[in-house]
Amino acid sequence: MGKTTPDPRERLLRTVVLVGMMGAGKTAIGKALSARLAVPFEDSDTEIETASSLTIAEIFDRYGEAFFRDKESRVIARLLEGPPCVLSTGGGAWLSPENRALLSARAAVVWLKADLDLLWSRVRHKDTRPLLRTAAPRDTLAALLAARTPDYEQAEFVIETRPDWSIDRTTDEVLSRLVAAGIVETSQ
Repeated sequence: MGKTTPDPRERLLRTVVLVGMMGAGKTAIGKALSARLAVPFEDSDTEIETASSLTIAEIFDRYGEAFFRDKESRVIARLLEGPPCVLSTGGGAWLSPENRALLSARAAVVWLKADLDLLWSRVRHKDTRPLLRTAAPRDTLAALLAARTPDYEQAEFVIETRPDWSIDRTTDEVLSRLVAAGIVETSQ
């Protein structure tokens, strides 16, 4: 069973960035991990929405994906300049070679890997996903997953999310990998 309170014996040494598909659990796991480590949780999509006073869907509709991706890169670079935190990025942020290079150089990157069925179960009832506003959204999601997987595989850490794991259980798995790699320092 995972714990939800901070452990003063655990100290984050580098920012942890969570990447993966929409519905993989980046926000939920990111918030749980930041609470456990007593560090800030940042979400690049939320930062973009706050700065623009628009939702991601509105930005896509008004200005297009290229405009959004440029803003996303700027926000990520700014967030990486601060003290170590847990950062959740949008599903497409990791696809940019420039973002991958920056994130890999400055942070520990964790891919929350989820299969299509799990992703679909989590996003099918949401209308806030502009890339899924198609005639066949499940097929679109499958195509996005297939296209993005080679990029996601380049992440430093891969954590397979499982439908039967709780948020705490998945957070435990992420944390244990970070401790083993020396990203989180523990003292006895």
